[in-house]
Amino acid sequence: MTVTTSGKPARRGALSARFAAGFVAMLLGGSVAIAAPAVAATPEPTPTPMPTPEIPPGTTAFTLSPVASGIVYPGDSLTVSVTLQNATSLPTDPVEVTLELGDQPITDRRSLTSWLDGSSTNLETSPVATTTLESVQAQSEYSQGMLVDADDSSMLDLASGIYPLVATYEDDEEVRSTSVMIIPNDSADAGTAIGVIVPVTAPSLTGGLLTSNELAELTSANGSLSNQLKAVEGTPAILAIDPAIVAAIRVLGTAAPESAVEWLNNLLALPNSRFALQFGDADVAVQIEAGLSEPLAATTLTPYMSEQDFLSQGEEPVSATPSATPTPTPTTDTDTDTDPLLPDLSALLDIGAASSGIYWPAPNSLDDDTLETLGAVMIDDLASVTLLSSDETAAGAAGATVGARVGIDDADALAYDTEISTALHAASLQDNSALRSAELTAATAQLMLAGANAGGAALLVTVDRDSDRSSVALRTAILAAAEAPGFTATDLTALIDASERRMQLVEAEEEPERVSEAKRLLDDETELNRFASILEDPTLLTGPERAELLQLLSVSWIGNRGWSREVDAHREQTDTTLDSVALLPSSTINLLGAGAGLGFWVRNDLPYPVELVLYTSPDDLRLDVQRATPVVATASSNTRIEVPVQARVANGEVTLTLQLRSRTNVAIGDAEYVQVNVRAEWEAFGIGALAVVVGGLLIVGVIRTVQRTRASATNQPEPEAAASELASDEAPDRKDDE
Repeated sequence: MTVTTSGKPARRGALSARFAAGFVAMLLGGSVAIAAPAVAATPEPTPTPMPTPEIPPGTTAFTLSPVASGIVYPGDSLTVSVTLQNATSLPTDPVEVTLELGDQPITDRRSLTSWLDGSSTNLETSPVATTTLESVQAQSEYSQGMLVDADDSSMLDLASGIYPLVATYEDDEEVRSTSVMIIPNDSADAGTAIGVIVPVTAPSLTGGLLTSNELAELTSANGSLSNQLKAVEGTPAILAIDPAIVAAIRVLGTAAPESAVEWLNNLLALPNSRFALQFGDADVAVQIEAGLSEPLAATTLTPYMSEQDFLSQGEEPVSATPSATPTPTPTTDTDTDTDPLLPDLSALLDIGAASSGIYWPAPNSLDDDTLETLGAVMIDDLASVTLLSSDETAAGAAGATVGARVGIDDADALAYDTEISTALHAASLQDNSALRSAELTAATAQLMLAGANAGGAALLVTVDRDSDRSSVALRTAILAAAEAPGFTATDLTALIDASERRMQLVEAEEEPERVSEAKRLLDDETELNRFASILEDPTLLTGPERAELLQLLSVSWIGNRGWSREVDAHREQTDTTLDSVALLPSSTINLLGAGAGLGFWVRNDLPYPVELVLYTSPDDLRLDVQRATPVVATASSNTRIEVPVQARVANGEVTLTLQLRSRTNVAIGDAEYVQVNVRAEWEAFGIGALAVVVGGLLIVGVIRTVQRTRASATNQPEPEAAASELASDEAPDRKDDE
């Protein structure tokens, strides 16, 4: 299917279109107008503009789309539509479109591919219908139908096969769009088995689990997860389910949104064959290339759970309050017999009866070493099976059809057809039914030839990962493959149990930047695991870290320009966590005694208490220090540690080296260095000096007291002189008295 795109600005023109019979218009639906061959006269309605086309700005695109995936049974008419998308700023001119059909079928896939992609123009075709495609307004699109009656001479006597179709118009140069008409073989055996794998995934995440609000949105009536579920209901699709989605619902317990619980119940009730993707749909190939011996798995989701969400559920678990930073499960004072039973990891991740040990790496990401490593992983005593695209095999890359079950060296694998899967995926993303039909026709044509060339082997196709598509588009793509003429849908077990065909792998191009980022994330996780040993329950940190790491390695991030930015943000968050516990800097300490306790402070920014040991080492023998001092640092606070020391009889400067370590002897933070000025003899000297001063003061006091006493005694008169003086003093008084 060729979509011809032109960068030439459109020219102004009139607005009119032709309609054919009403029943044909209903086949195409929407605002598509159908025109009969040029000999028929029809009314001229005003076309309804479609939404802004999804093509490069400033260009137009012309697409030929057969109705019903291009399948025309003997005795039926051929109905097609031609669509002109206009992403320019001017309306287009009216153009005369000619439809041509070939009378010789295309019999090999290489020729079909080159015809559909427009690289081949040497197939003979003849005009079978014409129509006028009226002016298309700027930033809109318009589809017009064309009909070739079953009794038209070009349709008579055509045997079963795939016939070339092309629509053209002149605009300075010829503009072409190619497709095909498919006439099925009614007598063909309808037993060719086909498996259709459909992923059930969420949009790209940076957190470990979807939050309650995100789940409510995704499982709402028109949410992405609801659309995916509606699309697969009643189909034989093989489901590839991201277990992180079901876990996100279960960890909420009674707090889970009602729509999410209903969605989960409906998913588990589906009879479809299924298997679990990696947690978060993490890419297994990049993990192996980053140096792991097997893909990572989630370790625990308990930090996301709250016991209060399970109080009324007894032993029926599903858990927690997912948040950017999970909070620890609160403890209760109730008797342990009445405590709620939280679900274990296997219960949280359960997707129903499923095949185990299936790995689905990103397309075209495998090399021999990666595939060999994945193939060596044993799960439930069975070798794992790796999904890969047919183009990753030597036969598929050469254009041959590759059956589903293949073996490459010692690895078991399932190969899905690249070209068919690519067309189905493109169709699943297209909401415009006319444009979707172009992709479905290409997929069906490739499928017809693949079935003829498969030699009886079952085929496998996928409708690859994407969380943003309508249920109608996805369902149509699934059924186009599962119900294709001559095919019978099969399940995953039958595909795995089929006889394998030996193949060689064509190694994919390396993605050094992505592998390098993955290595950094893994190194950071290793550091965080060591750091988490300071917690009584290390999984409070390690569980969410593993979940977030796997989400960042999701296949959905491939090609997203924001991925590196999110990885950097996650690494910064990890660095913040690793720096959340440390010693506060200390100033110089003056030790003015023989023995004392030196105080230091531990900063703990984590919401959990941590158990540490402070190791203290002096660089001089002047100071004896308690080498190991245990401490429990309280959550979100600073905690004081007192380290006993004993100074020897000496003075000087001593440098203490302080290092926090976990109970498992993991260094926490950088070492701190504190200078201590030791004045060990000050106390004795000080007491002696004080004694001398006090003694001196006492002696001086005694001397002064004695001196005062003597001075007083020296100044007293003799007793006889005193008596005479007294008598002489009294004599005049007596005379006066007389």
